[in-house]
Amino acid sequence: MRGAAAQVDRRALHDIVKQKAKAEGAYDGGLCDIVGTGGDGHDTYNVSTTASILASPLLMIAKHGNNSSTSLSGSADLLQHAQPKAPVISATTASTLPQIYEKSNYAFLYAREWHPGMKYGATVRKEVPVRTIFNLLGPLANPVHDTGLVEARILGVARKDIGPNFAEALRLSGAKKAFVVCGDEDLDEFSCAGLTHCWWLHEKGDGQGGEQVEITQLTMSPEDFGLPRHPLRTVHGGKGPAQNAEILMKILKNELPKDDPVLTFVLMNTACLLTVSGICEADESHMGAGDDGKVVKERGPGGLRWKEGLRRARWCVESGAALREWEGFVGVTNELAVT
Repeated sequence: MRGAAAQVDRRALHDIVKQKAKAEGAYDGGLCDIVGTGGDGHDTYNVSTTASILASPLLMIAKHGNNSSTSLSGSADLLQHAQPKAPVISATTASTLPQIYEKSNYAFLYAREWHPGMKYGATVRKEVPVRTIFNLLGPLANPVHDTGLVEARILGVARKDIGPNFAEALRLSGAKKAFVVCGDEDLDEFSCAGLTHCWWLHEKGDGQGGEQVEITQLTMSPEDFGLPRHPLRTVHGGKGPAQNAEILMKILKNELPKDDPVLTFVLMNTACLLTVSGICEADESHMGAGDDGKVVKERGPGGLRWKEGLRRARWCVESGAALREWEGFVGVTNELAVT
């Protein structure tokens, strides 16, 4: 699928990523994605899509997604219903991606535009409203993966037994920094309700100057981020993409209470991506206005700074930085759509 996808100008993409110079801590400034297989049957709010936007002030995001096949609201459906103006997600193409990154750290790679060959299966896919092989392929088929610029990702799976398979598939495809997650309820997100089973891909020295990618299995919970638990029934979001888009804008405008269950759910998953990227390894913090600079150096499972990830995730919302990146993406895609 990646080989048959639309191919971006690698040099142009490398140049703009280098120009952005987002490297900090153990994060090298590369592209990041957070995505799930879907099909878990829980119909929760669009967590990974919102988390990808929230992380964009600090990370370069290449969010891969599509319309829903098995839930009330897929990632593309959410973005297409945003108000007061929605991004033109079809305008983010292989030829325009470097231009998108000139105006925003965020880009949504709409699967329908990047995987034209999949149109031959689209009709049948719509007639099968349950999880299929496409749910499994999608998260592994980010079309910019083979540029070598995708540095970190969170990948949620809807069954615990396939977590190790996805971790190994990522390793075989060259991934060096990733977190495969499955909520104990067979949820394809980091669960806000209890335990989450995790498979962490990370490099480890072999003692001879070389690096090897290892897979470490962890079990985590909201408490590792310093957060309370919330039952899944409290994070269902709206009844469709329009209502979920309203929630998205409330989050970006910092209009939800700090203890709102959906906000907590999203912040936790945002913090997960920030932590896994390596940016939380920085011992100093220079995020900008609203940043108190007090790095949380406490370490949790895997020896990572999960609570620092949460601190940074909150800053992205409360400072308005995530909203500004979103507005940049909306603006540039609408400009490209009329040129």
